[in-house]
Amino acid sequence: MKVEALKLEQQGDFFEYCKKHRKELDDSFLYDEDLQNFKVDAENPTYILTGSKGQIKGAASLILDAYHRKGKRARFRIFHCESHDDQDYKRLFEQVLKHTESLDHVFLFVPLLNQKLKDAMEKLRFEVERYTFLLVREDLKVREPSIPKGYEIRRYRPGFDEEAWCKIRNAAFSTLKGSETAITAEMAAKMPTESDYLDGGMMILYENDQPVGVVRGSDDEYEDSPIMNIGPLAILPEYQGKGLGRALLRASIKFSKENGYNRCVLCVNADNEQAKALYLQEGFEQTEGVVCYRYELK
Repeated sequence: MKVEALKLEQQGDFFEYCKKHRKELDDSFLYDEDLQNFKVDAENPTYILTGSKGQIKGAASLILDAYHRKGKRARFRIFHCESHDDQDYKRLFEQVLKHTESLDHVFLFVPLLNQKLKDAMEKLRFEVERYTFLLVREDLKVREPSIPKGYEIRRYRPGFDEEAWCKIRNAAFSTLKGSETAITAEMAAKMPTESDYLDGGMMILYENDQPVGVVRGSDDEYEDSPIMNIGPLAILPEYQGKGLGRALLRASIKFSKENGYNRCVLCVNADNEQAKALYLQEGFEQTEGVVCYRYELK
């Protein structure tokens, strides 16, 4: 078998390989729409392992968009070999490393149940950075948001609220593993143009006219059925501990019901115990877990 850079004429086979194995992997960037928008370019360096007849037997693809470059890191879209052979993984890894000169680290998420891939990452000297859990709330009774006096929740206004959104999100997540890199107003401006955008799903919490919290509900799919994804949910640090996060969470759940969703989903880091406790109290149940593996380049 040989390792080669993915060519344009091989994209279709690469997509089929991703679809074939995405249930074994973190599929965050392996949905049909993600693959349809995929391009072989500098933002997506991709290599494949091919057999004697040219069939794909392994793939490694990095995401090197503006957000990840700003944080001096790259995320794997896919890193997988059907052989589960250590040398096959090593050969693929050596090729993608050629595209990481200005970065500090690369990372990927691996389902806790995929022991073979976890073993392969550890043999390549990837280290565990954190654990993240997927929580789902089924069709349960909606609890009314309890909004303190002097506060109100307003819809996000495209073209007006980008700076406020970024200020809150960046301040709240500045020390949250995996989300430390600040987003820009330009990134926030793109959200309403994306296919998962729900009109009214982005909300801002105000104290009088001061924005202090944000939440986003977006269209998603889980286990082949529609679901609303909640995130980010963020409160300015000085306003935390006042029940405002719970109010925003309930407002988002209420929005999901009003728009025909029977389920909500969100992700939380294992070490964010306060947030996880809130979600469990509000009817979410843990359904899956992943481990984030990180490889230091310097």
